[in-house]
Amino acid sequence: MRKRIWIVLLIVLIVVLAAIGIVRGINAQKRMETAVVPSALPANTAQTPATAEPVPTAAPTPAPEAESPDYNDPDAWAYFALGEGRDVDVFIICPTVDTKSESNSFDLNEKLKSRFLYALDLEKGIFAETGRLYSPYYRQMSVNAYRLSASEREKAKTVAYRDISDAFRWYLDHENGGRPLILAGFSQGGEMCLELLKEYYGNTAEGAALRSKLVAVYALGWAVTEQDVQDYPQIVPARGELDTGTVISFDCEDGTLTETIIIPAGIKALSINPLNWKTDGTPADRSLNLGAVMDTGAEPIPAFCGAYIGSRGELVVTDVRTEDYPPGLDIFPEGAFHLYDYMFFFTNLKQNVADRTAAFLAEVR
Repeated sequence: MRKRIWIVLLIVLIVVLAAIGIVRGINAQKRMETAVVPSALPANTAQTPATAEPVPTAAPTPAPEAESPDYNDPDAWAYFALGEGRDVDVFIICPTVDTKSESNSFDLNEKLKSRFLYALDLEKGIFAETGRLYSPYYRQMSVNAYRLSASEREKAKTVAYRDISDAFRWYLDHENGGRPLILAGFSQGGEMCLELLKEYYGNTAEGAALRSKLVAVYALGWAVTEQDVQDYPQIVPARGELDTGTVISFDCEDGTLTETIIIPAGIKALSINPLNWKTDGTPADRSLNLGAVMDTGAEPIPAFCGAYIGSRGELVVTDVRTEDYPPGLDIFPEGAFHLYDYMFFFTNLKQNVADRTAAFLAEVR
């Protein structure tokens, strides 16, 4: 009898141990499945019953805005005192090269910096034989910023200009030393030049001193408007070939457009023709074109095109086919030659920088 009881107990113990092993095996299998096929919810998130209200999720935290470059660091400059021995300085601002960022170039990585240099290296040929060059890297507006609403675009512009202003302030405090200065930029760079005029060249003691040393402002690929001149008297559109302290600006089109983001509908740009240096509609024949340069190191192409100022203040380019020079970016319509603004007139601009600088130096000596 006692032997039977021990046998029964032994059988029960075996069954219990087997059951425990099975449960443990099932649980282990579940853990393995969870590791291979992750749940849609994080491991520490409780499942919400089907009848319960969904648990609200917090809005994603935006990426922190990168700090402004430290302009004490030479690595914050694309060009720094490039061309020692020149009589004047050129503070040159890079055009838009960021095609990826949502609003601004918060990640100024080496690849993006190489794009800055590529864009600047052609443009610098207009100025390099005349001036000592300074050009800051900055958290510029990306191409995508120009597709944003007006308020968001203004925020992006504020970030970009904050860096330009910081760099210019550092340059004035540490490098300028009262030297004559050219401000230069194409496209976004041209707009930033006008912003520097607004902030630094106004009716203050420093503004007066800076104006006395201002050779010229080459704000290419941007528009100076009557409102700009009315609100900021220090913005003086160029009227001729050799006037100093003035702004040289124009933006190229084929003559068929009614607006672009550079010259919107209803706006009249105060432009100058870089072939005959007139501000009216007087046509300039292509024979006046000393040479277009379409890439860094390329040979100039004389008599490439003519030009005249149109009714909106646009610079209408003649003697070229629209289809040969597409806008390149979808923020511009067909017939906008914006990307080629200074390339079409490269040698004339280069000569004018030298001539205008010589005129300035003759005045102050």
